[in-house]
Amino acid sequence: MFICKELLKELEYECIAGSEERAISEVVYDSRKITKDCLFICICGYVSDGHDYAVEAAEKGAAVLVVQKEVELPAGCDVTVIKVKDTRYAMAFIAAAYFGHPADEMKVIGITGTKGKTTTTYLVKSILESAGYKVGLIGTIETVIGEEHIPASNTTPESFLLQQYFRKMADAGCEIVVMEVASQGLKLHRTQGFTFEIGIFTNLSPDHIGPNEHADFEEYQMCKGLLFKQCRLGIVNIDDPHAKAVLEGHTCELETYGFDKTADLYAEDLKLVNKPGELGIDFQVKGKLDYRVEVPTPGRFSVYNALTAIAVCRHFQVEEKKVQDALLKAHVKGRIEMVPVSDDFTLLIDYAHNAMSLESLLSTLKEYHPNRLVCVFGCGGNRSKLRRFEMGEVSGRLADLTIITSDNPRFEEPLEIMADIKTGMQKTNGAFVEICDRKEAIAYAIENGQPGDIIVLAGKGHEDYQEIKGVKYPMDERVLIAEILEERRA
Repeated sequence: MFICKELLKELEYECIAGSEERAISEVVYDSRKITKDCLFICICGYVSDGHDYAVEAAEKGAAVLVVQKEVELPAGCDVTVIKVKDTRYAMAFIAAAYFGHPADEMKVIGITGTKGKTTTTYLVKSILESAGYKVGLIGTIETVIGEEHIPASNTTPESFLLQQYFRKMADAGCEIVVMEVASQGLKLHRTQGFTFEIGIFTNLSPDHIGPNEHADFEEYQMCKGLLFKQCRLGIVNIDDPHAKAVLEGHTCELETYGFDKTADLYAEDLKLVNKPGELGIDFQVKGKLDYRVEVPTPGRFSVYNALTAIAVCRHFQVEEKKVQDALLKAHVKGRIEMVPVSDDFTLLIDYAHNAMSLESLLSTLKEYHPNRLVCVFGCGGNRSKLRRFEMGEVSGRLADLTIITSDNPRFEEPLEIMADIKTGMQKTNGAFVEICDRKEAIAYAIENGQPGDIIVLAGKGHEDYQEIKGVKYPMDERVLIAEILEERRA
């Protein structure tokens, strides 16, 4: 049992009914999980409002309600009501106390930015583990605790779940946690209740702006900056034009990385690596360190990701050789993931699912001077049509051949989504074909692959499903490729 007052120690609150000395059995924020003697936190969500379940919670025997709005309870109701300014903010601190402040037992590294978060978390994990550290990971694809891999619903989990993961990690002997910190997670206070050892800023460009996300770019930028008021050390990409604005009001020490030679760590003397079925880049790390590394993924953004990881791992005294070896071996599912198909051409899978990320990817791949650059992609249904027009235009401008196909149509018709993509394509002179079935589209790309081609399957990345009419059907591009190759052999 817990005493309510003990869980509220770090919060400003008002006890408007009952006693804050009340004993509670557990903390709950999901109305479907209310139990007798629990503390129920009324969260204002996008779909439903926990305050609407206050009476139900009291009737089911909840001992304490944490609210931010007035609630009307039946007369004579034996329940303690605690009022706070923001129940999401309060939940982060209540959860941290409930799980025994597990983040204080480890060093937590948080990575924020528009691009590069996922890859960088895996690079940091790989390097630190090669040096003997036990590392937990929380991100867009999954949460990793030892041998346990838990698929992710949000890039940054709700604060209660986050603290629950921290507790499991600390109990499993993790010394370090590396996690992606989404702007939405910062906006909704999911990372409150503890202090990051290191906060990382990768880059910033317009994204996640719209209903239920961010009102405008300024809010998006401001939310990214919240991380640097909650960490001891900030490590920042000095090349990004928004870095100064993101850091406004920061309370942490700062270090920098990038290509700018005034950075604490910078990269120079870049060399493209082009091996059969594999693209990479080789560069010199300068500044506070001085050695050469090779990364088995292409482009300047791969250099940024590697530099970020090196900058973090420098603070954990990782040896040069371990860094070099770990970077060579590190691969991230669905992030410029090379799939061996033929020695004649290169095929890769990437999560690029908006115009900005697709342009970055295709521009990078063109630097390797392929015979042809072939792009296979679709767009998600029930999302902005503008994204479809823009992605079509980008692929038409940069790819030698675009194969327009289906992604997650959701509740829209795939052919209508493909027609929107074609509208963008037709602003360019780019060649394209339309093949609605994604497996058939991939098969067409493979069967028509020419020596020296680079074929990129964009948009799905780590996803292993296709969402149609509210149902998620199993569909992993790696499986599709294996089936295609097997069918060709047969």
